[in-house]
Amino acid sequence: MKNKITLLFILVVCSTFAQVKIEGIVKDSIGNPLELANIVAINQETNNMDAYGITNDIGRYKLTLENNSKYKIQVSYIGMKSADELIETTTENISKDFMLQNDNALDEVELTYEMPVTIKGDTIVYNADSFKDGTERKLEDVLKKLPGVEINDDGEIEVEGKKVSKVMVDGKDFFDGDSKLASKNIPSNAVDKVQVLKNYSEISQLSSVTNNQDNVAINIKLKEGKENFWFGTVTAGGGATTDEGLYLVQPKLFYYSPKLSINVIGDMNNIGELAFTRRDYFNFSGGFRMPSRKSGTSIDLGNNDLGFLTLQNNRAKSIVSNFGATNFSYSPKETLDISGFAIYSNSKNELQEYDEIVYTDPELGIPDETTQSNTIQRSDLGLVKLSVKNKPNSNNQLDYDVLGRFSKESQEQNVFSSVLGNTDINEESSPFSVKQSLNYYYTLDESNIFSLEIQSLIQDEDPFYNAILEDKDNYNTVADVIGYDTTQSNYNVAQDKRVKSNQLDGKIDYWNVLNNKSNINVTLGTIYSNQKFTSELFQFLDDGSEFYPTPTENNGLATNDISYNFTDLYLGLHYTVKLGKFTLTPGLSAHAYHVNNTQFGDKYKDNFFRILPDFDARIQLKKSEQLIFNYTMQTQFTDVTNFARGYVMNNYNSYFYGNPELENATAHNVNLTYFSFNMFNYTNVFANVNYRKSIDQIRNITNFESVIRESSPFNSSYADESLSASGKFQRSFGKFRGTLNGNFTYTKFNQFIQNTPSVNENYSQIYGAELRTNFKKAPNVEVAYRYTIQDNDQGSGRSKFYTKAPSIEFDALIWDSVTFRTSYAYNNFSDEDRTINTFDFWDASLAYRKDKDAKWEFELKATNLLNTQSQSQSNTSNISVSTTEYFIQPRYLTVRAIYSL
Repeated sequence: MKNKITLLFILVVCSTFAQVKIEGIVKDSIGNPLELANIVAINQETNNMDAYGITNDIGRYKLTLENNSKYKIQVSYIGMKSADELIETTTENISKDFMLQNDNALDEVELTYEMPVTIKGDTIVYNADSFKDGTERKLEDVLKKLPGVEINDDGEIEVEGKKVSKVMVDGKDFFDGDSKLASKNIPSNAVDKVQVLKNYSEISQLSSVTNNQDNVAINIKLKEGKENFWFGTVTAGGGATTDEGLYLVQPKLFYYSPKLSINVIGDMNNIGELAFTRRDYFNFSGGFRMPSRKSGTSIDLGNNDLGFLTLQNNRAKSIVSNFGATNFSYSPKETLDISGFAIYSNSKNELQEYDEIVYTDPELGIPDETTQSNTIQRSDLGLVKLSVKNKPNSNNQLDYDVLGRFSKESQEQNVFSSVLGNTDINEESSPFSVKQSLNYYYTLDESNIFSLEIQSLIQDEDPFYNAILEDKDNYNTVADVIGYDTTQSNYNVAQDKRVKSNQLDGKIDYWNVLNNKSNINVTLGTIYSNQKFTSELFQFLDDGSEFYPTPTENNGLATNDISYNFTDLYLGLHYTVKLGKFTLTPGLSAHAYHVNNTQFGDKYKDNFFRILPDFDARIQLKKSEQLIFNYTMQTQFTDVTNFARGYVMNNYNSYFYGNPELENATAHNVNLTYFSFNMFNYTNVFANVNYRKSIDQIRNITNFESVIRESSPFNSSYADESLSASGKFQRSFGKFRGTLNGNFTYTKFNQFIQNTPSVNENYSQIYGAELRTNFKKAPNVEVAYRYTIQDNDQGSGRSKFYTKAPSIEFDALIWDSVTFRTSYAYNNFSDEDRTINTFDFWDASLAYRKDKDAKWEFELKATNLLNTQSQSQSNTSNISVSTTEYFIQPRYLTVRAIYSL
């Protein structure tokens, strides 16, 4: 099979050399070049559109055609009469110019084919059928083939290097705040057009005074006949292994009408096909509109979730998931839109890991450690959102959003450490949060615009942690310090924690539009935050009673009861001016900060004033070529747990106590970004460099007893730094698209280990190359290679890991009814001395559908055909470097039936 695929790929490559180019310039009747004119070439023998192009800023076009063939070349431009001409290719390149006349009547030339790509201002419209070859099933299969559009490793949609912030279907929000649900679930056969909306602004009144150049939205236009009817797919399937039966049920139903849209997505399976992960849940923004300008203050409310082990590439030893989601949008009248969604995810995961851990500095006497863990995770995650948008006229708009998050999670873990022995761990948590937003926008006249934006957050977290340490002797020294009862058969220790957070963020903005090239923005705002944190360490004794220890250190504090208040009152001033290709926005904000925490009868205050400058410069080199420079100075504040004086058990081998006199940190951030997308030669270039320097950053003093650590935060007098650089170059050559990308990250931070200063420097490099074909009739292949270097310098200890990962994907439509897909990925994981692990994955599927309009499809799908048992990776923390072997699901073979409504 591999030899046949390779031979086929070579033949396809060779066929591209039997081509000629036709190029020239498109002008108007007085000789001016026409930018963004459309050109198509229609093969007169097959009646297929073999090539298309768009003119650049000097009116030049270029098409690649088959030699010794007859073509009709059609040229069109908005507002002008279209033109066409018959040509016959030989083996020589052709030069041909076109002149278009003004259109005072209907076009005299009837366009035989719809243009694959058209550009109208800031909107790019892709005709989906021009890119389909019949193997597509989901929206992401179509998007991958569009020039300038990518699906990243997290399943999110990117356009010209920018993440898509909103997905709409026929103008209505689709699960606001997430593009992955759209790309993974909308059926490809329902997609007519893909509209990319650059410089997108949800608030039309602010579009002229705020920077929207980084905002990209996508609107999916449905095919005719999909309106006012339910459409979608229902998938059911199953299989069997030696241990259990396999099942899969996936209903995906959609309804769209001018006033009402409803989307319903379900997914129940035990084969590891995760529709919604914990990472998706915590990253899901719910579409909350961010303030139009950042204030310069960064406050962290902390993260008190369970210490869940994360799935690697959504793989684990066993995964059972149930997912349901519904989204609606209703417009009872033109001035009012009501929308919302509800998402529920239930999962049970079994994980098995083997870790080799090397601690920071061998000279400090911390022993290296190996651990083996078996974990059972259970999660119930819920999201509910309601949005109301009322725009009675062009001068007024009122928006209200409310988003609720609810979850119930548990983790049961058995860990065997080569140093500490066996430990059984149980964790539980049922946190919730409610976020609300109220925004009002008012335009007094052309020169005066006002906005009011208010956001509130209520959050409650209640993690419970319990660890049973069976090998007492390895833990006695720490037990004496914490004050545990050492006469028990084991150490059965537990901790209750509760963190309640309330935050209110409000601001009023005023814009004075001086002229069509400049404006002044004045901001008056405030941030108020209150957190209450309680915790209690205790021990379950052999007789079932509870014992509350008194530590011999840290002033005998094993409990916490602290209230933390933060207030920021600020005034901002920004001036925006356009000077030719330049758009400059210098600004500053003046802040009055009030910070205090109260615990054990003591109150600690920190009140101060600070001015924070920022600067933004944008150079519009061409319509789709931009260089952006940004500088910001931030004041950073930590969360309540870092101030709490009593002992907190972060893990069975990690204890922590806070510092009530911590101060804020200051960060300087410089960013340079370059975007370029050339529709003339389909070149997409993205580059980014970011440098960050943090002063008085909060770091930890960490002392070890064996591998058990005790940490406390302090304001480091040493500056922490990070530098990152990334870039991507993508170019299409006929039916081929090549991509080169790279990423480099350097971080440097300071801390104290065993009362000894320690400087950690980490270097990460990722390089990738990819070649993809996009044939309408022939099979398509994607070949990729990724090379990763992880270099860690931690004082006197240094480690370096390499990952080499070639991969190939292949899909073909056979006899117009059979779709064959297969993918293979190989990984070699090594250090400087040896190969640690090699692993590979091979998946394949074979689907039968009588024709593209058939209601039924039947599929045979196999995952992990080589029955790979585990995969490996490296991990770096501030105190250690580890290599992890991660065990995964076995080979699965399922049969599926898909019914299309």
